Amino acid sequence: MRLTFGSLEHNSYPSALSRRRFLQTVAFATLATRLFAQQRPRRIVSTAPSITEALFALGLGDEVVGVSRFCDFPAAVQRLPRVGSYLAPDVEAIARLTPDLVILQRVSSELTGRLHALHIAFIEVPHGTLSDVYTGITLIARAAGVPERANLLIDRIRHDLAAIQEKAQVLSSPRALVIVNHRPGMLADLTAVGPESYLQELLKVAGGTNVLATPGLPIYPRISLETVLRDDPEVILDLSGQQESEEERQAASVQVLALWRQNPQLGAVRNGRVIVGTSNALLVPGPRAAEAAQLLFDYIHGASGKGRPR
Repeated sequence: MRLTFGSLEHNSYPSALSRRRFLQTVAFATLATRLFAQQRPRRIVSTAPSITEALFALGLGDEVVGVSRFCDFPAAVQRLPRVGSYLAPDVEAIARLTPDLVILQRVSSELTGRLHALHIAFIEVPHGTLSDVYTGITLIARAAGVPERANLLIDRIRHDLAAIQEKAQVLSSPRALVIVNHRPGMLADLTAVGPESYLQELLKVAGGTNVLATPGLPIYPRISLETVLRDDPEVILDLSGQQESEEERQAASVQVLALWRQNPQLGAVRNGRVIVGTSNALLVPGPRAAEAAQLLFDYIHGASGKGRPR
């Protein structure tokens, strides 16, 4: 699948690094900052869309020489060589690019051993929550030798999110369900957004109430259509799809809507509040968090932002 999140790849991976691994990553990033103090990395390889977006948002796009197969934003990445996915980076493809720095979302002893043997510097960044986005930006900026840029970017994201949250606070908070995956052509094997996840945080910022934000549930619970019928959310946002590009997701959205319309007993179906989200800003936890939150705000309250007052 295409995503760093909302996919089967992501669902099997923890939302954040363990404390030990996190401290190891911070230590490496600090070391990398010292190593690159005299000469910044000039050839950086990214292995995930969120990493690529962070690099470009930090003004490091010219240093990016390779990206993952799922990276499609910004448009400049379309011309860059591909180095596999974040679960299965292609070490040979990475080595051919002679990078100064490789940035990973997930490491294994085999992968790190091969990178060490090739004398290729690397760091791992966390992913899965909004806090992870900020941490990842900080670690990437340090390792790339531009630590001062991280706070500027993070402050901008926080400012934009706060502005959206302020708008939402005076409106009602519709009960919403966010679906990130289901069986192609069927409303079965549904994977939804649960508590403590990136999209749950953005949904809250946008003024929605997640019907599955129940303590104890998995971050991305598997649910049945019967559960959807029982909870009967006011808004259903479907972000599922096997397509790798936004254009392909838009083309498939008609079929996805048709599936939901087969269940008119759902209030969201009767009231035209089933939305198929196709923007990749919703699918990648990264520096476009405020753009994703604004999309959720528009979906929940209507594009005019004139939802019912509280």
